[in-house]
Amino acid sequence: MDDKDEDLGAFDPNIPEEGPSAPPPGWLDDVHGYQGHQGGQDDNPLYPPPPAYNPQPELNRNTLVPNVRVPTVSEEVARDALLKFVKSKWTYSSKPARNLTFKDLKPITVYRYRLETYTESRTSAWQFEAYNGQMVDGPQYGMCPPPWDIPVTSPQRYTDMVEKVRVPHSSFVKLCHTCKGCGRTRCTSCSGRGQKRCLNCHGKGHKKRTGNHRKSSGRRNCTSCHGRGRKRCTPCHGHGYKTCSVCHGSQNLLHFILLTVTWKNNVDDFIPDRQPDFPDKKFEKVTGDPFFIDENVLVYPIQGFPDQEICDASTKMINEHLNRYSSTSRILQQRQTIELVPLTHAHYTYKGKDHSFFVYGTENKVFTSKYPSACTLL
Repeated sequence: MDDKDEDLGAFDPNIPEEGPSAPPPGWLDDVHGYQGHQGGQDDNPLYPPPPAYNPQPELNRNTLVPNVRVPTVSEEVARDALLKFVKSKWTYSSKPARNLTFKDLKPITVYRYRLETYTESRTSAWQFEAYNGQMVDGPQYGMCPPPWDIPVTSPQRYTDMVEKVRVPHSSFVKLCHTCKGCGRTRCTSCSGRGQKRCLNCHGKGHKKRTGNHRKSSGRRNCTSCHGRGRKRCTPCHGHGYKTCSVCHGSQNLLHFILLTVTWKNNVDDFIPDRQPDFPDKKFEKVTGDPFFIDENVLVYPIQGFPDQEICDASTKMINEHLNRYSSTSRILQQRQTIELVPLTHAHYTYKGKDHSFFVYGTENKVFTSKYPSACTLL
């Protein structure tokens, strides 16, 4: 460090440089049941204990399927649905929809199988806050309860929700790791000196005279720093230090384990692809008529349903959900449903040419790959 650097301002070695915002490795001790946590990192998954029972599929369990009548739509309903669809397309004319002649309304049987697995998962991570004399729920009040023994109020079944709970008896106070308990950190902008070299005169305090001045040679004081060669540091207001951004000057931090409980309804659907002219993806945004509902902690694969693809999908998806969720989450409830999704293929003629469209879902949505619109885009 040269003399010019020393002239910039006093340097206080007792004020530490700003450390990391997260505690360094080894700063916090492991707590039984919550091992492997480090402050500032992502939440660590807490695997649930194995269930006390291991349910097996019931043998010869047939699904009772009621007599289901394939829903149909009338010409009036089909026309109204098409008119509503055309109205949403500003390039389409309503004239074909109003004047078309129906040839056939063909209902199509569409089953949708849905499996819902409602799970609860728990993760935890060290958190901290500035300590200002608040109550410290530490080990002196007892041992931390195991993560899956901490009581929480469950939401309504099949509702997604996240709740954060402070783990009892996990709190303790420790010096701030960022400022080393000083309450303030050295200003990084001026390196703790409170002043910075003037950029206008490069620290010289003067500049050469220019222009048509009577004395073309010589120097004049810098107007930016008034000849001092240095200026007060703006970020720290000339103090050379700033209040610690982590402990906010309190010098101490209250550390604790934060438990995050997540409830999630995991849903998968299956529809046999039997209608090549209709995109199955359209079914995702419409509802059907659920004529079969089976609900339990763990449901069993469907057997005896007339559509074997539905039975096979039930077996496959139940096994996938068990493998995917049972190891990392607690399965609270499962529900499987079979819906009859309305789908009607409407054939019609307009100006001597044959056309068609689909009416689908209980909402009577419309899909058509080609419409005889009377409007033409230029």
